[in-house]
Amino acid sequence: MGGFFEFLRTSFWHVAPILLTAAFATAIILERTKSLFGTYPMKNQHGFFDKIRDLVMGGKLGEAIALCDRFPSKPVAQVVKQALLRAHQPENLIEHGVELAVGEATQKIQKRTSFLATIANVATLLGLFGTIAGLIQSFDAVGHADPQQKSALLAAGISQAMNATMLGLGVAIPCMLAFSFLINASNRMIGDLDHSSVKVMDLLKQRYYASEMEALNPLVNPTTGTAADDDDEDSSTTSKEGKGGKGATVVPIRRGA
Repeated sequence: MGGFFEFLRTSFWHVAPILLTAAFATAIILERTKSLFGTYPMKNQHGFFDKIRDLVMGGKLGEAIALCDRFPSKPVAQVVKQALLRAHQPENLIEHGVELAVGEATQKIQKRTSFLATIANVATLLGLFGTIAGLIQSFDAVGHADPQQKSALLAAGISQAMNATMLGLGVAIPCMLAFSFLINASNRMIGDLDHSSVKVMDLLKQRYYASEMEALNPLVNPTTGTAADDDDEDSSTTSKEGKGGKGATVVPIRRGA
């Protein structure tokens, strides 16, 4: 290990780019881990959707939107909010708005993660570059050295070259592991986001058709399921309980002429 630290000291300009990529990778890994496992996920998503369902089916869209505003950093809540803001528009416009919101959230979830794969490749190439540079330097030194010193100089040059390769791979391997881990978490979150968009669209459709049925209900005969004629007797009746609570008087209601 002491030889490796000596390599870092004596070959600083060879290892500085690799150390710089390692610093960038560390910052990205920490930021993405915090976002994907702390900031973006909603802890009680089922409870959130239950509240949204109750508010939407109760016609309280304003309260539902206010509930979404309580979670400004949660992509699921923001997608639901955009759908609710367009609840009064035609279905195709609501779908377009939801698609736009899902696209923006997807970009937010995936941002900077792909840099880790690039950093891993660059660190490997920088390590290879340091290896080639160390071999060139060692062979050049061997060519101008005394025969007694050639073996020592050659061994030192090869050691420097191998240390450069090891350092590059030491940065690249953790980057690739973190990349795979974070991409998997991002894909799960995006799938959950797509599922949430389908759920909120289904909820708005249920609300729409429930409103349609409520609007049509007074015109529909509850017994036969057919529209009643204005000139005929209405089949609906009212029941009034007697004062003693026993029996009921059925009074037919006739529409006014």
